[in-house]
Amino acid sequence: MNTSRPIRARISPAAILHNYRQAKASAPDAWAWAVVKADAYGHGQLRAVEALQGEADGFALLECENAVALRESGVRQPILLLEGIFSERDAQQVVKHGLHSAVHCLEQIDMLVAHARADRPLSIYLKLNTGMNRLGFDEATLPLAWERLKRIPAVNLTLMTHFAEADGERGVLWQLERFQALAGEWHGPVSLGNSAAILRHPLAHGDWVRPGIMLYGASPFADQSADSFGLQPAMALESRIIGVQTVKTGDRIGYGGTYTAERPMRIGIVACGYADGYPRSAPTGTPIAVAGQMTRTLGRVSMDMLACDLNDLPEAGIGAPVTLWGRGAAGYVPADEVAAAAGTIAYELFCALAPRVPVAVDGQ
Repeated sequence: MNTSRPIRARISPAAILHNYRQAKASAPDAWAWAVVKADAYGHGQLRAVEALQGEADGFALLECENAVALRESGVRQPILLLEGIFSERDAQQVVKHGLHSAVHCLEQIDMLVAHARADRPLSIYLKLNTGMNRLGFDEATLPLAWERLKRIPAVNLTLMTHFAEADGERGVLWQLERFQALAGEWHGPVSLGNSAAILRHPLAHGDWVRPGIMLYGASPFADQSADSFGLQPAMALESRIIGVQTVKTGDRIGYGGTYTAERPMRIGIVACGYADGYPRSAPTGTPIAVAGQMTRTLGRVSMDMLACDLNDLPEAGIGAPVTLWGRGAAGYVPADEVAAAAGTIAYELFCALAPRVPVAVDGQ
């Protein structure tokens, strides 16, 4: 998409591939599902798949129709439906296209039983609820699941769970204990580690790990940067200065006048706002790079614009390049730092990128 407005997002396939390799290096004894759900966390599902096509052990996503589209585009690696199936039609597609499917409720098992074939083994990821309390079988429902799974004539089974606090102080050991209690004498494959577990909890990897946010160059931790793990930002959000104002001491900036100038100042106006996916909650002081130097936002983010401090950038005027997050032409602004300032996480920044923002792909 071309647009006269200067904002754009730039995606680096090389960074996605590098980050996948970092995940593999951090979990050397496991296979790794490349998690490309939510349009690859806003980076473009097909772009991410193309970046990893030669190396990914498999791809994990949510929608059956997207999995089928990948199959029809020539993807031969395993494809896992992380939330399983939602309809009889999905069950038919799982069998037809050899998809892997999570199973977290009895109704899903029943739909798969109805379409199972002896000559096409189903690959099922049986999800155990070990404390996340979103999806999965617990002590009461797991025996029923085992009984119904016996109705499937041919099945390859993996047990999986999801960690609720791998990025926090509580960690994963308490969930691993519950997993082991539920799994009992199970000696088959298991899928455990998300990005946080891959990077910080080597005992919680399992046979298949599921790197998500780390593929896109952000950290799952509030207290440790993506750089410290050797991750590279895969998205840069860039724009330019489209206006410059000189304000006096006491002048207020933007809607609501939430920032008051403490001295005479030069203010740059950037073509980027919350309608582009930049968080409206980002306060004064959120990091931003202009013409190769770090500076700060000022005042409230509006729909199409935001203000930044040009006081120490006398050469920066209309047309000066701006990096909102990522490694852009104007400098490097970690998405995690922007997200922290706005009271959110980089996951949300990436996923909130608006359709109106044109996307460029490095190397294309």
